[in-house]
Amino acid sequence: MITTTTLVNGVRIVTQHVDRMHTVTLGIWVANGTRHEDPHENGVAHFIEHMLFKGTERRSAHQISREIDSMGGILNAFTSHEYVCYYAKVLAKFMPRAADLLTDIFLNSTFPLDEIERERKVVLQEIKMRDDSPEEYIHDTFHQNFWRGQMLGMPVLGSEQTVSDLSRDSILKHKDSRYRPSDIIIAAAGNVCHDELVTILKPLFSGISSPWNPHINDAFAVADTKLNLIEREMEQTLVCLGTRSFHYDHQDRYALFLLTTILGGGMSSRLFQEVREKKGLAYSVYSYIVSHADSGALVVYAGTEKAHCREVLDIAQREMVRLVAEEVPQDELDAAREQLKGKTLMSLESSDNLMTRLAKNEIYHQKQQPIEDVIANYDVVSSADIQRVSQEIFRREFLHLEVMGPVADLGLNVEMLSV
Repeated sequence: MITTTTLVNGVRIVTQHVDRMHTVTLGIWVANGTRHEDPHENGVAHFIEHMLFKGTERRSAHQISREIDSMGGILNAFTSHEYVCYYAKVLAKFMPRAADLLTDIFLNSTFPLDEIERERKVVLQEIKMRDDSPEEYIHDTFHQNFWRGQMLGMPVLGSEQTVSDLSRDSILKHKDSRYRPSDIIIAAAGNVCHDELVTILKPLFSGISSPWNPHINDAFAVADTKLNLIEREMEQTLVCLGTRSFHYDHQDRYALFLLTTILGGGMSSRLFQEVREKKGLAYSVYSYIVSHADSGALVVYAGTEKAHCREVLDIAQREMVRLVAEEVPQDELDAAREQLKGKTLMSLESSDNLMTRLAKNEIYHQKQQPIEDVIANYDVVSSADIQRVSQEIFRREFLHLEVMGPVADLGLNVEMLSV
């Protein structure tokens, strides 16, 4: 059901046809993002994402919005440290129109100077909005400090200074160089005909080129800063405690997924049960994985009252130690396994998720992985595997702690990180 065509210049077109779906989601991905920027232009990849909706030679910004609305569709984009994606989701009958619209903004945006200045104000407001959102801010700050000194540690949005300094010439130069054909993946999923899509896209994408060669000095290094306290007047104290883990296609990633699920991946997870259900110390507590091409982190998050901050941190570290010292009981592992398998299979009901899966497989695995293989890989993980991975990642020298709120007299110090 998955078909791939690679054009002579390296652009990949990959589709997954699902007969029963009424929709098609089409995405144009560029396999580089914030970590491929020059430091003084931090935020330019995200700024380009905004500008591609501001008009082409054929369509004004208003016409772009009106056209996608006339199809009852969704047109959007997002930027990360390692990729940018522009996508449209429409009813299957509108796929040719959506492909024409999406291709036009990707290839033919004009970057009017007045629109650049207007959008600069919007992005600066987005930065302020992020800073005003405590939970979003602490996750961003954790990422920046954990990868401090590398482009992976730079914020996707950029800073007020770097965004203010971006010129039209630097924006266009970045797009023309970084949007290399070998880094472009066009992914479509749903009730889509592969040959029809290739016929539309091949003449438009076959002629693009770029001489740029990426040079990234971003080998993973453990952050020197183990503890960062952010004083802010808030009702809660927010905590992010993380450790070094695995890159995106690491051979032990399935054991890592299961470990994270057992630790804090749902209402039956150890952290949820201990912190919220038994002690009532937090409304929100969970763990999650950050994965990049060459590195990763496992992070525990909780929002709690100042008086309970130390206790929540102690519980989190105690549960990490427990995973290192003891094998997970088989029934607990089996329940986590079924939870992840169920979520994985249910996600395939959406053309959005199918499209994203196609693109990420190309970016990180350079091939398409059958869903049957994913399920089989979950099935072979043992309790011994979970313990081995826990012993590898839950180490004191890998830990980093971010705490935000009324932190001045909490008495937090590096010595309390004791996994």
